[in-house]
Amino acid sequence: MSDCRLYLITPPALDLSAFKAALAAACEGGDVAALQLRLKEASEDELAAVVAAIAPVTRRHGVALILNDDPVLAAKLRCDGVHIGQRDAPYAEARRLMGKGMVGVTCHDSRHLAMEAADAGADYVAFGAFFPTQTKEPPSMADPEVLSIWQETMQTPCVAIGGITVETASQLAQAGADFLAVSAGVWAYPAGPAQAVADFNAAMAAGVALR
Repeated sequence: MSDCRLYLITPPALDLSAFKAALAAACEGGDVAALQLRLKEASEDELAAVVAAIAPVTRRHGVALILNDDPVLAAKLRCDGVHIGQRDAPYAEARRLMGKGMVGVTCHDSRHLAMEAADAGADYVAFGAFFPTQTKEPPSMADPEVLSIWQETMQTPCVAIGGITVETASQLAQAGADFLAVSAGVWAYPAGPAQAVADFNAAMAAGVALR
């Protein structure tokens, strides 16, 4: 039985100094597997500045730093990985650029897309959105059953994404998610990011125990 781990996603806009402190607090709150840098409106120079500021934090805590959308820039900035959507660079191009770095692929609610990505060699596939989210308008909604079927039939890890909160984390962990991708559920948590990470980890562990 695999564990379920937390995969953080940055807010869509951020104050770098404040976010660096929030990230450090989150990482000190418990286990965090990865952080996806997702700033759609940022320039290359702005992204480079963010990576330079937060990479020491992620390295110190053993958190993989993953850039959204752009494998060319991810390789240039020496990120640990890149996450690509269905309209971004093809998987083969992302893999060529990243070498042994991590490449994850958005698959919406489609097991077919996920199997194609897994067969190509993706390090993980991402399903969602499972719940409404203010971060982005999802093209489709996914049912937790897709996680259960995937967990039973495939070895490539799966990530659940989209509007996930501490209250819904256990359900998705029980369904079979290997990772839960969370943004506002951590950064806007009333008790702060450190407590959010602690509470997410507790909820995920409870869900995995029920598989």
